[in-house]
Amino acid sequence: MTLKYKLLALDMDGTLLTDQHQISPDTEKWLRKAMAAGVHVCLSTGRRFVDAVPFGEQLGLGTPMVTVNGSEVWRSPHELYRREQLDQSVVKRMHQMSRDHDVWFWADAVEGTYNEKNWRPELLEQNHWLKFGYHTEDHDLRHSLMTELQNIGGLEITNSSPYNLEINPAGINKATGIRTVCELLGVRMEEVVAIGDSLNDLAVIQAAGLGVAMGNAQLAVQEQADVVTASNNDDGIAIIIRDYILT
Repeated sequence: MTLKYKLLALDMDGTLLTDQHQISPDTEKWLRKAMAAGVHVCLSTGRRFVDAVPFGEQLGLGTPMVTVNGSEVWRSPHELYRREQLDQSVVKRMHQMSRDHDVWFWADAVEGTYNEKNWRPELLEQNHWLKFGYHTEDHDLRHSLMTELQNIGGLEITNSSPYNLEINPAGINKATGIRTVCELLGVRMEEVVAIGDSLNDLAVIQAAGLGVAMGNAQLAVQEQADVVTASNNDDGIAIIIRDYILT
């Protein structure tokens, strides 16, 4: 079989994983079929490496991996290829915004994930920062935060749910991560199938040869995708492998 698509880039939460944070048996079965046929399967996630790698190990992946929305690219599990960091002064400013607006925040660093429960001022200079995030169901507050972030400049602003904002260094996203993976594997972007559900998946869905939105994806993602598949609870990935990759 000559494969049109050689790399399958998978978001995790809301895509690869069900709402119970598991890989369904049918999805795993079809992923293993794809791998057996020679398709590279790459996790492309907003999660930190330590929160993503157990699922890669479950699938037996030895392929490159994109974590923290593209701030890290791994040549193979446990072998870092590239890492992009947020400037400490910007992290300090974004943390102050969370206090000014009394909004929940989290900050991903190489050293761990931090929020108001475990935050300490000395962490700013000690840690290597990868991503910052806010969560609020208040639309007006989210819009105000977005405006302030845009005024700071030099930031990549996306989300992994309709109720949060995720901030990476400017120009760093899952598309840049998967382009790097393609270089490592000798694959062209036209040979990539990218599947996701949120705004942090949009750049790679637009850049891939086949961009796929999950049935549970945010509307803006569905509108930009080439194909909309079933939801993360209904084996949407398995359907794409069956109907578009192994055909």
